[in-house]
Amino acid sequence: MKILHVAPSFYPATWWGGPIWSTKAICDGIHATPDMDLRVLTTDATSPRVGDRVQPGTLPYQVHYARRLLGHSIAPGLLAQLPGAIRWADLVHLTGTYSFPTLPTLALARLLGRPVVWSPRGALQATEDWGAVPRKKTKTLFTKAAQALRPAQSVLHTTSAAEAASSVRHLPGIDTAVIPNCVDIPALSHRPPQSDQLRLMYLGRLHPKKGLDLLFDAVDQLPAHITLDVYGTGQPDYVTTLQARAHDRIRLHGHVDAAAKTRAFANADLFILPSHSENFGIAVAEALAHAVPVITTQDTPWHALDPQGCGRCIALAQTDLATEIARLGAADLRQMGQKGRAWMQRDFTAAAMTAAFVQLYRGMQMPVEGAVLA
Repeated sequence: MKILHVAPSFYPATWWGGPIWSTKAICDGIHATPDMDLRVLTTDATSPRVGDRVQPGTLPYQVHYARRLLGHSIAPGLLAQLPGAIRWADLVHLTGTYSFPTLPTLALARLLGRPVVWSPRGALQATEDWGAVPRKKTKTLFTKAAQALRPAQSVLHTTSAAEAASSVRHLPGIDTAVIPNCVDIPALSHRPPQSDQLRLMYLGRLHPKKGLDLLFDAVDQLPAHITLDVYGTGQPDYVTTLQARAHDRIRLHGHVDAAAKTRAFANADLFILPSHSENFGIAVAEALAHAVPVITTQDTPWHALDPQGCGRCIALAQTDLATEIARLGAADLRQMGQKGRAWMQRDFTAAAMTAAFVQLYRGMQMPVEGAVLA
């Protein structure tokens, strides 16, 4: 079966955060599956700066990086490649929502009679759930166009039931498939015994949606033995506002990957994600895989943190974040971290995620020859 994956950006463009890693994990797993032939069509965008271009690494499957000329993903070369790539494919997997490739991919897949799996990566959910979402009217019009253009045989891939429930309000009649992201389970470095210091950590995109203003407020209210290390980057103007609030107990470190990310988790006692909207939150899974307990919000899909014994999932409007940090900081964080790691090992493996996508793809496969155009 031939799978075409279309995305506005792709590995190694890790500036864009979790979706880059989860999309690569899907592609890695599909490529390794017998009888699956995978190609990726994307842009060379590696950050919002137009001059920043990826340096493609060695991947075991074909990835075409079209030259981005404007915006986040405007690449005329991608459009030129798209018709032939879709003709080649038995199924198109589209990642992203409010980006340049989305509408042309949906329209051409419909015209050429190819089924589509669409991974919106939380964008539809954020438009529905987050009151401060920018350009909401424009995004609503965009989604209506996508609904009109998409093939009849389309499945919306979401990573949680909450994302599915929010997203389908914008796409009436579309089928959904809930397939959580996977997470790598790293080897653990030695951790010293829990000390009187409480080291908080945030890792991810620096964006107002993530609730970082609330986290900074909470740390400012907490005693001097509690510190916060923030890893990630975002739009320069927003990063500047965060830097203006940093001090000796709130430190911004910029983007980290690979060994630097592993060291960041090893130096943390508690991971905080006070997000206003999250379709999955891969950094939560990464923290738990590194045996770091988590506090996040009920606007994420991590409601099982409490029953799993590895953190707290709070209602931001009803709960004081500083109080929750202090309360959880007094618990046995090492034991909680081990429970979270065991949960990731049990339920969030790459093999389980890949098997779910293979089942989805094969269930949607249709004869290409003589296909009826929608």
